[in-house]
Amino acid sequence: MSEAARVEPLDGLDTIIDKFRALLASAESNQDDWKEQALALLDRSISETRQDSHKPIFTLAEDDSDETNSESAPEAVVEGKARPSAMSEVRPTLERTIDELESDWNKGVQLLPGDVLRLLNRGKAKSRELEARLPDYETAVAVRRAFVAPLDKLAKLPYTDYDYKFVTNACCENVVGYVPVPVGVAGPLKINNGTPLHVPMATTEGALVASTNRGCTAIMKSGGVSAHVYAEGMTRAPVVQFDRATEAVRLKQWLDKPENFAKIKGEFDGSSRFAKLDRLEMRLDGRQAHLRFTGKTGDAMGMNMISKATSQAMKFIQSSFPTMKVVALSGNSCTDKKAAAINWILGRGRSVVADCVLPASVVRSVLKTTPRAMAEAGRAKLDSGSAAAGAIGGANAHAANIVAAIFIATGQDAAQVVSSSMCATRLEETEDGSLYASVTLPCMECGTVGGGTVLPAQRACLEMLGVAGPSPSSCAPGTNAATLAEIIASTVLAGELSLMAALCTDDLVSSHLKLNRSRLNLYENASGAASQPTVQLLHPQNTIRGKSAERTIKVNCSSIL
Repeated sequence: MSEAARVEPLDGLDTIIDKFRALLASAESNQDDWKEQALALLDRSISETRQDSHKPIFTLAEDDSDETNSESAPEAVVEGKARPSAMSEVRPTLERTIDELESDWNKGVQLLPGDVLRLLNRGKAKSRELEARLPDYETAVAVRRAFVAPLDKLAKLPYTDYDYKFVTNACCENVVGYVPVPVGVAGPLKINNGTPLHVPMATTEGALVASTNRGCTAIMKSGGVSAHVYAEGMTRAPVVQFDRATEAVRLKQWLDKPENFAKIKGEFDGSSRFAKLDRLEMRLDGRQAHLRFTGKTGDAMGMNMISKATSQAMKFIQSSFPTMKVVALSGNSCTDKKAAAINWILGRGRSVVADCVLPASVVRSVLKTTPRAMAEAGRAKLDSGSAAAGAIGGANAHAANIVAAIFIATGQDAAQVVSSSMCATRLEETEDGSLYASVTLPCMECGTVGGGTVLPAQRACLEMLGVAGPSPSSCAPGTNAATLAEIIASTVLAGELSLMAALCTDDLVSSHLKLNRSRLNLYENASGAASQPTVQLLHPQNTIRGKSAERTIKVNCSSIL
């Protein structure tokens, strides 16, 4: 190392010390933010010194550091307003006092991102205000990221190049970025003799898309799948309370009269163009009563719509029962986002069934097993095993896998997978030796408008399926959402067929070792040394060996591909 190179860091340190002496000499005793200024100065000075000390001794081309320096780079402009470059770091500024910044902030004056960060750090501004107060959404996200965590902690969480106008006041709050999830496709899959579709699935579980794709192949070779929505109705169930059970009984008798139901329906339906009340049931529990409203919601999944309509209907009921207390608009007998027998029995959202018949030749050539073996596995696992477990809506192999993957890809409410994946799968050998397969999902809570369906990527997946947005005017309201439910059920059937076949042929473990087990050396072992196993396939030409191998795993290539 040259003498100049050794002295340079010391020169930088001397400069920092000189700046501190000047700052302390000018600080007044009543200046309450001098410590903050000192820390910010130290942070900035050290960063500048590090940048200077890491300049290359030579370059392969002319020195263009002035052109690439983030401080001299032109500011990005969004909707006519300047903002810092998306890749720049938001740091506190020192030019003004906290009192001055707080005063301007409260007056609605536009502040620099670094000034807003200082206010956040001092508790003078709220994180939730950023989108409304800063010039654009991306700047708001950048400031919040700098506030909630060290920049290096969020470095791999992307936040740029995203249209946040679809997120704000619609999908998420206090946004600091977005999580990319891989999207694969399974198909083609022909449903109800329509045009074959490729179904988008967002997942991080290796082998899921490949397995579902194999099921689609088996269905296509068998002529396709039939799928039908046979019932529809989103629910909301308030719980009310009276002084005595006698009054609760009187409410039940009043609700049972057709003329009163008609009045309630008028209030309910008047809350929205698409809300249509179908039925109203009531269950007593002492002096408490649970009212369960069930209605259609067009192409929306409908929770917001049904809640608004129910609230309006309850106000009308209270006008006839002034002593009735509404304890909660949702009393848990709806039931939303919880496994419940009432949903399994009565249904919620859209109830859908899908089935197909697979010739024995297709079962043998694609699924590598026989209809008899599939039917036997179905009785043992789906019927006996589910009964032994006391499962509610769990008589299936892995319906939740497919429902969750399509829900995430198409912008559905992921939490509703808990009930939307309730599924009964049937596998039966027919008289001619074919395989009859069906899935019944009575609680498919999905929609093609509202919620996450407005996000561009999720909408693209819906457009891929031909069901984005509201139904065409030539169709009945809710047609798109019903079609989506049928697509999901059909894809669930494909996934069920492939997994049950893999269980029959004992390919489950080998397929997951091949497709659901990262070979990247991501972690260290207990001693701190990196460890990466050797993975050896049965086919010698496909052998993969790690440089620091400690063990060898033999993997059968699954027949799911």
